[in-house]
Amino acid sequence: MTRVLRAEWTKLRTTPGPAWLLAALVVLTAVIGVTAVAATRCPTGLTCPVDTAKLSLTGVLAGQAVVATLAVLAVGTEYSTGMIRTTLTAMPRREFVLAAKAGLVGVLTAAAGAIAVGISVLDGRLILPGRGFTAARGAADLSLGSGPVLRAAAGSVLYLALVALLGLGVAALVRDSAVAIGLTLGLLYVFPVIVTFIAATRWQRRIERYTPMAGLNIQATTRLHSLPISPWAGLGVLALWAGGALLAGGLALRLRDA
Repeated sequence: MTRVLRAEWTKLRTTPGPAWLLAALVVLTAVIGVTAVAATRCPTGLTCPVDTAKLSLTGVLAGQAVVATLAVLAVGTEYSTGMIRTTLTAMPRREFVLAAKAGLVGVLTAAAGAIAVGISVLDGRLILPGRGFTAARGAADLSLGSGPVLRAAAGSVLYLALVALLGLGVAALVRDSAVAIGLTLGLLYVFPVIVTFIAATRWQRRIERYTPMAGLNIQATTRLHSLPISPWAGLGVLALWAGGALLAGGLALRLRDA
């Protein structure tokens, strides 16, 4: 397994794409988070019921698209170039190859995600008080020393890592990068759009509870009773989707020719 990890790390390290995508994840997530925070103001004389932690982490919604692309290309590029045949010839334990890719992509995504989330929370802490979000007006202190804020921040990092595993599994299953990116982004972005067109509240909550979008509930720090699913349970739903995708991709990799 060590040899497989070393080989996969060499591929990621010597290819310029992953490094640029990880940098894009940090920049895009942080910039959109800052933009969302700077564009929001608490009305004068009113309390501020806005979930400041979730507001600061808005950029994760965009960053997940970069993560999905990175994960898909970690598999899809080898199929498009034919390198996958060389990889599987050198390392015939195919499940080890996928596990190594998943481990490395997940760790790298979590590392870049931690930087992006840290910047987003820090920016929110610095900017929001000047936008009227103060303790006197009902706004919670945006600090990692606060349990709910720490959970939202750490959970967002885990969310991005799970999105990477989801994309990796889908790519191993379908082999084509464009199709895999489309399917992964569809799972992440189409369901929230569908919810807006459904009039029945019962079906809205079912979609929000059992689809990958449930993972974003980990960012909520206020009004938790109104969520369709609790924060950690929602992240667990995304973990099941990611695990299912990896399992299906692993079986496809094992049973089909390269």
